[in-house]
Amino acid sequence: MKINKKKFIYLISPNKISDSFYKNLKLVLKTGKVSFFQLRLKNYSLKNKILIGKKIKNICKKYRVKFIINDDPFLTLNLDADGCHLGQKDMDIKKAKKILGKKIIGITCHNSVNLAKKAIKHKVSYIAFGAFYLSKTKKTKYVASTNILNKVKKFTKTSIVAIGGINSKNYKNLLLNNANFLAISGYIWKNKKYKPLQAIERLK
Repeated sequence: MKINKKKFIYLISPNKISDSFYKNLKLVLKTGKVSFFQLRLKNYSLKNKILIGKKIKNICKKYRVKFIINDDPFLTLNLDADGCHLGQKDMDIKKAKKILGKKIIGITCHNSVNLAKKAIKHKVSYIAFGAFYLSKTKKTKYVASTNILNKVKKFTKTSIVAIGGINSKNYKNLLLNNANFLAISGYIWKNKKYKPLQAIERLK
């Protein structure tokens, strides 16, 4: 995958899609800082996920952002999204590859070098590590430090995504320690101080 240093954000959707979301998404993607947008909706019906996904896909296309679906290779196919993100408890990588062909597949590796090596063997598009900081979006089960980014970079060219509690105060440290992309959600969508556009503009 090509890495554009200016486009280092891997944006994850909020848990609830409000009416103002689409307008904010356009403003945020227009900044040119986002490489990926992941649709991560846990409590929506398949029908609603498809309706929401279609709208988001069009916005992503307009701003040349890769549209990724969380957890679900079949929904990825249904929406013809650019790719799918898999957790360790989701579908097996081999099976997902059969379904998705040449689409992007990324995988969560928590804080484990072994999980990363296994994913790299299967030629995934990117590997994600975290949580690096306390996150309000997800309960923190695994804690990662920048050591793992530097370790993994020594034996692979596979793109690395860092996730977990990333904001304007701590993001630079991850970029300086071999993270290619930063997965961000709460800082953009649930920021009490700044609107989404203002929040992303603080990540320079």
